[in-house]
Amino acid sequence: MFNNYQTIIDISLALNEQTIIYPGNSPVKIESFKSASGLTYLSNISLGTHTGTHIDAPRHINEVGVGVDKLDLTNLIGPCRVLDFTKSIESIKKEELEASNIQKGERILAKTQNSLRGFTTTYDDYIYLSAEGAKYLAELQISVFAIDYLSIKKRGSSDNRPHTEFLNVEIPIIEGVDLSKVEEGEYYLMALPLKLTGLDGSPIRAVLLK
Repeated sequence: MFNNYQTIIDISLALNEQTIIYPGNSPVKIESFKSASGLTYLSNISLGTHTGTHIDAPRHINEVGVGVDKLDLTNLIGPCRVLDFTKSIESIKKEELEASNIQKGERILAKTQNSLRGFTTTYDDYIYLSAEGAKYLAELQISVFAIDYLSIKKRGSSDNRPHTEFLNVEIPIIEGVDLSKVEEGEYYLMALPLKLTGLDGSPIRAVLLK
């Protein structure tokens, strides 16, 4: 099946001690050392479940919600569309999504000005998904939604609907994808979480095949 694709595009953020972290989340810490035999090298890694490019599971908003290990992986592997919202101001709005003719079951990745600004520093005025936009997509029953910053909702907002509209119906959210080198169009997505039992999210290695 994969012989039909010519290019692998890595849309994941690199994980190291300089990786940008959403304010309040745990920083990345890495300690490398030799094994007791002195023949091999090992590392201890400390990082949060929402570090870098990562998936949000329903447990992220609900103590008894489905953990990342129970997500339906078919949502995270398959054909997808990257949509260009680089002209969006402040947020991706319902009207902009309606114009994109999104269908039930689609995997949608949103490219915004966030990707063009880069991922070397954090900032508060990133482009987010509006609550009405999230409700619209959840009602369409898409398979997954990805956005190119560390959070899908407005920084500091008490309105958590960009999360809850999806996660209440077990539609996973991918945050922190780097779409700076990706044009609008159709691709094949592969974005698998670690099998962390019962947890709220997981870092992922996400790629697009073209």
